Amino acid sequence: MQINPSIFKGYDIRGVYPTDLNEEVIEPIVKAIYTFFHKEKPNDKPLTIVVGTDMRTSSPSLTKIAIDTLVKLGAQVIDIGIVSTPTFYFAVSHYNYECGFQITASHNPKEWNGIKMVKNSPKGLIKIGKTTGLEEIKKMASKGTFISPISGGKIEKKSGILEDEVKNSLKIAGNPKINKFKIVADPGNAMGSQYINALFKEIPGNLIRMNFELDGTFPVHQPDPLQSETLVELTKRVVNEKADLGLAPDGDGDRLFFIDEKGNIVPPTIITSIITKDILSENPGETILIDIRYLLTPKEIIKENNGKMHVTKVGHAFITEAMHKTGAMFGGESSGHYFFRETGNAESQMPMILTVLKVMTKTGKSLSELTKDYRRSYESGEFNFKVNNASEIMDKLKEKYSDGQLDTMDGIAINYANWRFSVRTSNTEPLLRLNVESLDKEVMEENRDELMKFIKANS
Repeated sequence: MQINPSIFKGYDIRGVYPTDLNEEVIEPIVKAIYTFFHKEKPNDKPLTIVVGTDMRTSSPSLTKIAIDTLVKLGAQVIDIGIVSTPTFYFAVSHYNYECGFQITASHNPKEWNGIKMVKNSPKGLIKIGKTTGLEEIKKMASKGTFISPISGGKIEKKSGILEDEVKNSLKIAGNPKINKFKIVADPGNAMGSQYINALFKEIPGNLIRMNFELDGTFPVHQPDPLQSETLVELTKRVVNEKADLGLAPDGDGDRLFFIDEKGNIVPPTIITSIITKDILSENPGETILIDIRYLLTPKEIIKENNGKMHVTKVGHAFITEAMHKTGAMFGGESSGHYFFRETGNAESQMPMILTVLKVMTKTGKSLSELTKDYRRSYESGEFNFKVNNASEIMDKLKEKYSDGQLDTMDGIAINYANWRFSVRTSNTEPLLRLNVESLDKEVMEENRDELMKFIKANS
């Protein structure tokens, strides 16, 4: 059987159903995943492996084949059912299971599906991506080199996870006092509705629900808050309802965008900075992790509040890896992923919601006022260019901006005294991604326009 190698991405497995990922293909992939997880254990000892799934229409049949395959191998399967990816991560970490995978294609369109994998360690969860084992899984799945099955495989269904996750999130946020805010949430008929519903059973608030029914056909819009068009109705509703804020998680719930009371999308670096200041007020000297795209605002907030900053490559597998190495207490990514040491270094969105509401309660300020208070720089937003000569363009940019300070951690980033830019290739598409930021708005806009013109002229 031929497995399309392109489904093995930088951070996970992802492909179109049933063309690239189907009931036949998933069996050798699951065998390879189990073999990979098992390699540090004697062959006659079973692994305890967690399996979760999202609400996509292809997920039930794929999940059934995956679980059946694991049982035949002799695994002790913990079936946690339909859950968000943060809840899946929480289950593996909190109950100290050995490893697990979630059947999901995150925010991708309805015809897609995939697998996200983690293994546990004394320092927290390790996401399985290109640098942490996915290439090995790809080779084993393609060659059919798997562990020999043993008898005794079984399934245990685990419940009550979401309730425990809420308790843990309240603890992370310091069991805060929170005012009764009016909040509009639009999870796009996807998994974020689960934890938002569970959270608001435990805290005060008037929750206005949009598209909360789980529906893997995504009848209203694709659950991808990075696409601004998916936020149009939410931003209108926030303003019309005179709500305090809006919430927009992505398809599997591990990404979250905030909308202020005026209907503006709050940059994730501002949310990162709000959480950072709150954390450092109680834990001075802790390390905060930031990705390479936007640094200037969180850098200043971390400095002002006696913290340490560590910069990492873009992508959840890379960030989790950096959390392990640095011991960071919190990490914020520019695409709306947020990581906590207390959740096994994995994404967790409930503590984000709680802490933002906590700070709004404590300061008496609206989210737009907090955004103004925390802003130290101006960001362009990400621009994507379809190119076939990414390396050539980056070399030309290095030459053009040779008087700046070059960083090659992830593509190229070039830094000046009051502005900087990042250009990197996508891990999943033939795209070149541009991000520009400056301490001065006009400087950002001027350099953004110049860079866009240069990239287009050299494509």
